[in-house]
Amino acid sequence: MTKRFFSTLCLALLATVTTIWIVACQPSTTTPSSDSTSTTKTSTAPSTATGSGGGVKDSLRLGALLPITGDLSSIGSPMIKSIDFLVDTVNSCGGVLGKPITYIKEDDRTDPPAGAEAMTKLVKVDNVGAVVGSFASSVSTAALAISVPNKVLQISPGSTSPVFTERAKKGEFSGYWYRTAPPDTYQALALANLAYKKGAKKVATLVINNDYGVGFEKAFVEAFEKLGGTIVNKAKPTRYDPKATTFEAEAKGAFGSKPDAVAAILYPDSGGAVIKAAFEQGLTKDVKILLTDGVKTEDFPKLIGNTPEGKLILAGAIGTVPGADGKSLDTFTKAFKEKTGQELGAFVPHSYDAAALVAIAAEAAKDGTGEGIKSKIREIANAPGQEVSDVCEAIKLVKAGKDIDYQGASGNVDLDEYGDVKGSYDVWEVQPDGKIKVIDRVSP
Repeated sequence: MTKRFFSTLCLALLATVTTIWIVACQPSTTTPSSDSTSTTKTSTAPSTATGSGGGVKDSLRLGALLPITGDLSSIGSPMIKSIDFLVDTVNSCGGVLGKPITYIKEDDRTDPPAGAEAMTKLVKVDNVGAVVGSFASSVSTAALAISVPNKVLQISPGSTSPVFTERAKKGEFSGYWYRTAPPDTYQALALANLAYKKGAKKVATLVINNDYGVGFEKAFVEAFEKLGGTIVNKAKPTRYDPKATTFEAEAKGAFGSKPDAVAAILYPDSGGAVIKAAFEQGLTKDVKILLTDGVKTEDFPKLIGNTPEGKLILAGAIGTVPGADGKSLDTFTKAFKEKTGQELGAFVPHSYDAAALVAIAAEAAKDGTGEGIKSKIREIANAPGQEVSDVCEAIKLVKAGKDIDYQGASGNVDLDEYGDVKGSYDVWEVQPDGKIKVIDRVSP
């Protein structure tokens, strides 16, 4: 057997032992990958000047843990590109702590065990001080079991489950957890307001059975009932297993009670199968479908398909997604398109800002360890201080000892004591041709 085999085996065993208690009951969708997606942008060897936390003191070793494959890959892949863009930008203007950022990216495959294994590699082998990720809340949960004990800061651009706020309030993360997308406590309020505004008084819920889906469901039910609405399947909520092969029962559970609307909190591949099953049973007629951030991709309507008449099944569906309204959004949007040739997707600005906050905080702390980054991240993200949106200018200012208030592309990224930000939400609609159009903006 080869040396490489033993190394891989050890990593797998370590990840399994560390996280088995947290992932054993979390359903997930695993998409096998035929090759490694880990890439080190700057292949400098780890420094020997270590601090008391994860990572190294005299340089920034940054990890990315996002779904390049799996159920959320259509959203995750553009998120990775925005971090690539940030690293290239910072390295072109001098890097952090006088050195280029060492950048290692891993594919979590939208799967908690795979995410735990990848985080173990980032922490134990790559010696990162911070990780941007993950997107799926269930994957972030699994990864936190490794990052926090090892004093590696984890900042998610899209894990929106309210569970993280609850755990942070209990002190479980010791300040090593942040996110640049607001928790679903707020998005659920926005979706409930949108549903009621559209005339839906009786709504059923249909959610993926994980931290994201169940956390969103709880907040949505509470908010919608406060508005005077009724949740028709509250006594028996419809929660689907993304590993299942058939979804007829779940489709009937959500759509069969003839609600005005179904609040569907899904992942694209598995969630698309549930909606399609409902359509094939004739249950979607005259039912408004309400969607969320997890499926805001033009691949999703195509996945569900067309009616026999050739019309998109999902045409007219509406949803919410954390919006971006930062002072540098226009500049970032233009630069990102020039660099990648792509329009801005969901959570792309949030991913850029997550990596930017890490880079600026490391420079401000003069320390690339997780402990060092943690000591400065709220200080550089929040007032008081000189407002600055250009990341290179921000690094220059903190290097000179100036106080700053970073204004991101996604928003003002003011981080509270539990690692959360607040934000507004875009309302989007599936057009007859399958395109997704932002039609409004709502706030909780």
